[in-house]
This record gives sequence, structure tokens and C-alpha cells, in this order.
Amino acid sequence: MDLASILGVAGGLASLIFAVATGPSGIGGLSGIFNIPSLVFVIFGSFCAILLSFPMHNVFKMFGVMGGIFHIPDYNENNLIQNMVALAEKARREGILALEEGLEDMTDPFMKTGLRLVVDGTDGTIIQAIMENEINQLEDRHLGWITMIIQWAGLGPSYGMMGTVIGLIGMLSNMEDTSSIGPNMAIALVTTLYGSLLANMFLVPISNKLTYHHKKEIKTREMVLEGVLSIQAGDNPRVLAMKLLTYLDPESRKTIEADVLKD
Repeated sequence: MDLASILGVAGGLASLIFAVATGPSGIGGLSGIFNIPSLVFVIFGSFCAILLSFPMHNVFKMFGVMGGIFHIPDYNENNLIQNMVALAEKARREGILALEEGLEDMTDPFMKTGLRLVVDGTDGTIIQAIMENEINQLEDRHLGWITMIIQWAGLGPSYGMMGTVIGLIGMLSNMEDTSSIGPNMAIALVTTLYGSLLANMFLVPISNKLTYHHKKEIKTREMVLEGVLSIQAGDNPRVLAMKLLTYLDPESRKTIEADVLKD
């Protein structure tokens, strides 16, 4: 589980409760900012706009994608590098066809696809085109989900403002009752609060976390592509290792550098 995401959601809600509880005494605690019609209008209304903008099956799959922020994906970059260096050494000793042994046991499907093409004797430019196309399609899918969430984040404050305008219209149409002006104004402004909370406490941070995961996965795929092409070209395993180590952060690099660069 991603503790940062859990703390982010819990801490954000706690900060809201604290702000309300320690705010002006006239706000009436949490009940003072809780208004069901406003909540329904902002959340359900903006969600319906998303339904209008994108295919339904994609919209409902979005919630599963958003749940991914609570998990830390492990792309095993260190293991991938060690495996590819070992495979390069094997190919150098026994030939490319020797890589077919154990190919079906590989856990990374992207690397497995690339090495299958290498074993089949596919030209390097064709391997690169196929694997780059797969990376591009993955990127399109990821960015599609992220774009959808960002669109919803942009609609939240807009619906909050529309709800406030609706509340003000109702208030101004009943100006004779001066005692209701203050409470009605508060209810109208609550809708703006909901729109801002939906966007800035939830949807924008979620899209940022998913973007971070996306970039890390794309970088891992690019690293695998580099390794596969290097094996296909018959590069020295040490050269391959040096290429792939550049994809790691300094701390991760130190943990395996001595093993993969051994003479």
C-alpha cells in the first residue's frame, strides 16, 4: 500500500475538519458546511459532464485506475538490468538461440516479447519499431485516463460556481425576508467549496500521482527496449550494463553497479 496516498487523503480530510471545528463559532461545525443538494450538484453534475465527454465504459473504468494511487507499483528495474546483463553474457558465450531456453519463464511480458523477436532473428529496426509502438500505445492509454481525471478536476470548480449562482438567484428572489439572506448566502458559497475540494483535494493530486507512476513505467519500458536492442546487436555485456544503469537513480545504481560491471 502507498502510505503517502493514504496519509494524503486522511490528512486532507483532517485539515478540513480542523479548519471547520476551530473556525468561527457561527459555522455550526461540520453541519455548517454539509448541504446534500450542493454536494449532489457538484459531484454528480460534473460526473455527468464527464459521461458526456467520454465513452461510458472508459468513464467507469476510471475509478479502478484512480484506486491505483493506493498501491506502489514495483517495476523491478534492478532485477531487469541484472537479468539482461546475464542474458547478454549467455548470448555472447552460446549464441542468440541459447536465449530461447527459459524464455517462457520470464515474468516481464515486454522483455519476453522483445527477446522472442531477437531469438527469431528479427532485424533490429523492426524490433525497435514494434516495441516503441507498444510503448506509445501504453502511453496513450495512460494519458487517456489522466486526461479524463484532469477534465473532471476542471469541471468541479465550475459546477461549484454554477451552484453558487443558483443559490444567489434563489436568495435574491426572496430579499423581503432579510433574516434568511445570511444563511442562504452561506449555503450558496458551500457549493463553491465543494467544487474546489473535489478538484484540489482529490482529483488533481490523484492525476499527479498517476502521472508519476506513468512516467516511471514508461522509463522502465524504454530501459528494456535499450537492453533488448543491445543484446540483438551483440554488445559487450559491460557496455550494456553501463547503458542500462543510466536509467537508475544514484541510490539504486549503487546497489547493483558492482555486480553488473564485474570483469
